[in-house]
Amino acid sequence: AFDYVQFTNKNIFLTGKAGTGKTTFLHRVKAESIKRTVIVAPTGVAAINAKGMTIHSFFQLPFGPHIPGSAPDPKRQRKFTRKKINLIKSVDLLIIDEISMVRSDMLDAIDEVLRRYKNRHKPFGGVQLLMIGDLHQLPPVVKQEEWYLLREHYKTPYFFGSQALAKTSPVTVQLKHIYRQSDDVFINLLNKVRDNRLDNEVLETLNSRYIENFKPSKEEGYITLTSHNAAANNINQKKLDELKTT
Repeated sequence: AFDYVQFTNKNIFLTGKAGTGKTTFLHRVKAESIKRTVIVAPTGVAAINAKGMTIHSFFQLPFGPHIPGSAPDPKRQRKFTRKKINLIKSVDLLIIDEISMVRSDMLDAIDEVLRRYKNRHKPFGGVQLLMIGDLHQLPPVVKQEEWYLLREHYKTPYFFGSQALAKTSPVTVQLKHIYRQSDDVFINLLNKVRDNRLDNEVLETLNSRYIENFKPSKEEGYITLTSHNAAANNINQKKLDELKTT
């Protein structure tokens, strides 16, 4: 996979389950690649983990849907500095981490910026893309009113629905060996949850860990995972209300 990035100019989708080394691969490419590289990600947390910038920040994209072929709104478009323009002109390789969260219209917005300052006749201005992520993880966020505008231009909100990407015949590389865990029972359980193949054995294993009315002490440092922001906000507010300080 590393040689493919180094010695071709093909756009690459690098995928694999959690723990297969996607982030490790990203950092190796950054450290050892001879290509001039920029790393971006769709969210602030993902950008920090990838040691890069957010897509909106680097490409100075306005928030909201990007309609292909529409003229940019000068009121929403921030101007590029000369330094940023020169940086974009020099880029050989664009690494996009957590690509599963990137919408198809955002990828086309990147394409427009790169064409503007690189080669306007080539998709993404001739820049090679290394898109890293797992489609079984977080999907792109698309509000109903946004998809109403985008559905005439895209078959799917996922990144692979991008009109620019469709012109490049990207290659998929899948990492298969899991390094993060060595417990075969746990790996098998994770794979069944991931693939929505839950059976009685998996359910019994998961339920064996359930402790009713579990309330750890503050010193134990447990983190509560929730499925909705409202639940997290309720827990946070309750804990804030318990504080005696002002």
